[in-house]
Amino acid sequence: MVTRGALGVLLLLHLASDQKNSTTMHEESRQPCKGLINANRFDNFGLEDTAKCFSACAQSGNESCNLGNLQRYWLNYEIHLVEKSLTETVNMSFLKALVKNINTNISEDLHFSLTPSQIPKQVTEDEHRHPDRVRLPRSLFGSLQGNRPVVRLAITILNVGSGNVFKGPRLSLEDDSSVLNNHVVGLSLGHINVTGLAEPLEITFSHQHQPPNVTLSCVFWDVTKGSSGDWASRGCSTDVGVNRTICRCDHLTFFALLLRPILDQVTVKALTRISQAGCGTSMIFLAFTVALYAFLRFSQQRLNSEDVPKIHVALSVSLFLLNLAFFINVGHGLKGSSAACWARGAVFHYFLLCAFTWMGLEAFHLYLLVIKVFNTYFGHYFLKLSLVGWGLPALIVIGAGSANSYGPYAIRDKKNTATLELCWFCEKTAISALYVTVHGYFLVTFLFSAVVLGLVALKIFTLSSATAGKEKWQHWKGFLTLLGLSSLVGVTWGLAILTPLGLSTTYVFALFTSLQGVFIFCWFVVLYFPSQSTVTSSSGTARADQVLTVSHE
Repeated sequence: MVTRGALGVLLLLHLASDQKNSTTMHEESRQPCKGLINANRFDNFGLEDTAKCFSACAQSGNESCNLGNLQRYWLNYEIHLVEKSLTETVNMSFLKALVKNINTNISEDLHFSLTPSQIPKQVTEDEHRHPDRVRLPRSLFGSLQGNRPVVRLAITILNVGSGNVFKGPRLSLEDDSSVLNNHVVGLSLGHINVTGLAEPLEITFSHQHQPPNVTLSCVFWDVTKGSSGDWASRGCSTDVGVNRTICRCDHLTFFALLLRPILDQVTVKALTRISQAGCGTSMIFLAFTVALYAFLRFSQQRLNSEDVPKIHVALSVSLFLLNLAFFINVGHGLKGSSAACWARGAVFHYFLLCAFTWMGLEAFHLYLLVIKVFNTYFGHYFLKLSLVGWGLPALIVIGAGSANSYGPYAIRDKKNTATLELCWFCEKTAISALYVTVHGYFLVTFLFSAVVLGLVALKIFTLSSATAGKEKWQHWKGFLTLLGLSSLVGVTWGLAILTPLGLSTTYVFALFTSLQGVFIFCWFVVLYFPSQSTVTSSSGTARADQVLTVSHE
């Protein structure tokens, strides 16, 4: 009886285990992005269900996605089109396909249009009407003539979206790399393996003019790379034009055009050294600026009641701390714990935003000083500016930190080698936070500063024209004044907008932004030391109490 009871218990446990495993397998099979439920299903429902994974698998490490299975699904679909499908065209939002019987004894090359919004179709050789196209040499089919008189060809245009499907390690590990327009072109003869073509096929991708610091590479999907495949360029050549790129490859598979940054290790090291030298020099002169202000404040009690030098000093302090954070961040790289890296990224972000904010506040004060001038009164003026200058960046950093935006960041070259590693925004996962809180924030403050500086320039040169007969060097004084003011409002940071034009502008940007502290020190010396009264009358910016009434309670 005891034995029978024990056997009964074991049987019940076994049945329960089988039921649990069956339920688990059933739940897993209902997840299309794991590539199980639709593995051999190529009807419209299966295609649409699997295509949803292009957007669902947008983050690396997503446990509900199996990229290897998904990528094999679309490779197998091309074989299915050739060998089992009765359809000749497929027209879906994410997929355009043409299936055509080709005589192996053709007398000329074949041309097909590849316009992403249209089903591929056979066309004549017309480069202007069909900017996106593929040319298949007749020798490709002639090499198959001895085996069969007719072969079946499938041409597909697949929109893989911005997720991780068909992106592979070569893209997911790089910054700002992408597949052109997220479109992949597939060419297949089913299970017929076509490699080592004596005359390569040609695929033409049309595109807008690309900046010179981005490289275009013709690649194919190599299923032998890694566990789930990756992009490779073996057997392909790239011919880059102004508005189009021609890819020549010696085999058939999935093809794409990759856009990748080309900041190589030599360039990154040179830019880093320029920035470090400039930042070190700036830190020295920014310290001199603060020391000079302290000396003048004790020697000339009048400076205690002026807000203009206080704003200059606050900007100098923010830039000094930014340069210091830059040295610490670049010097340590990714050393230390993840928490330390998070902290270094957050601190660097905070002082960068503080510098941008104080540049914007310099422009705001300049607007009140020169443009608005009259009927302006603010209680505790500098205190309120300080709350904005130091408090607003803190709120932004707290928000970004709560979203876990900070972490390891790497700049990579075209060989996927890390040329610079530091703690900043996490790669890929925090890209939106980077664009909003850095690029967007800078753009707003820069545009405001540029508008204010333009209005000030208009006033200065209008005044210069009116007094040209009285003051011979008035135009030169106005020009030098604008140079000094531009260093305060951070106009040199606007060179970042021009960096896509080439490496030369990148070097200029690194040089001038890192030397901003030197420019501020020179402006401060000219403005307050040694003959303030003369400079004040010419620049109109040193004495706030001449044109602006501010409370200093």
